[in-house]
Amino acid sequence: MTGDGVAQKQAEKQSAEKPTGRARGIDRVIALMEHLHDRRAPTRIADIARDTGTPRSTMYELVNTLVEARWLELRDGDGTVYFGPAMHYYGSDYLDSVDLIRKARLEVAHIAEMVGETAQFCTLEGDKYLVVLNEPGRRMFRISSEIGIKVPIPWTASGRLLVDHMAAEEILRFIPPDDFVLPDGRRIAEDEFLEDMRRARTQGYVRTTALVDRFTTCLAAPVRDPAGRCIATICFVVPADTTEEAQQAMIDTLKASAERLSPGR
Repeated sequence: MTGDGVAQKQAEKQSAEKPTGRARGIDRVIALMEHLHDRRAPTRIADIARDTGTPRSTMYELVNTLVEARWLELRDGDGTVYFGPAMHYYGSDYLDSVDLIRKARLEVAHIAEMVGETAQFCTLEGDKYLVVLNEPGRRMFRISSEIGIKVPIPWTASGRLLVDHMAAEEILRFIPPDDFVLPDGRRIAEDEFLEDMRRARTQGYVRTTALVDRFTTCLAAPVRDPAGRCIATICFVVPADTTEEAQQAMIDTLKASAERLSPGR
């Protein structure tokens, strides 16, 4: 091989191993967006640069570009930045483009209004549970989870349905061991979780009480694809002292709603 050929091969290898400036810039934009999502609040640009490991000058340049595009906006005149109006439009476009989520938006709003309790539509995101839609009920003191926050699967009623297509050994490999520990330090026994899952699959719904919140009950029903796999859940979050009769009526509502949302069923 000639000297020029060797040099070309080395250049190609370095290019494959080292990201380009454009690629690094994209990675930094992603890190910026994820940082704001995790914080859920306007944040100082210097703090974002520090926490994401981005040079401060580069972060200011990225923020200025994204502010011009209305992806971000400056807040409060104190150097903090947060998501801008364009992000709302993009998010709305995405929700409207996904047939199941578009239908679920109407369904969640309908049952929350009909029953008066907080209704949610949930899915898996990697090995975590995620609230995609949340519609508060009519109570003065509302119980809800934030949209887009990833929560360990065992902490939720829906989690017991969203993994019910897996074998027991697969589930225990899939869920990180630490995710069986609740915020107050209590540990959910793995056998108990698996038994809850099997029971939920048989009865077509799941009910959990006093997991993350000792005063809360969650009722969930599965949205299944034509093969029977749970692809999402629809649920109510209610006070733990809600009467058994009222809970049973809500379970019936959820099961009917989930059946309407289940594609091809």
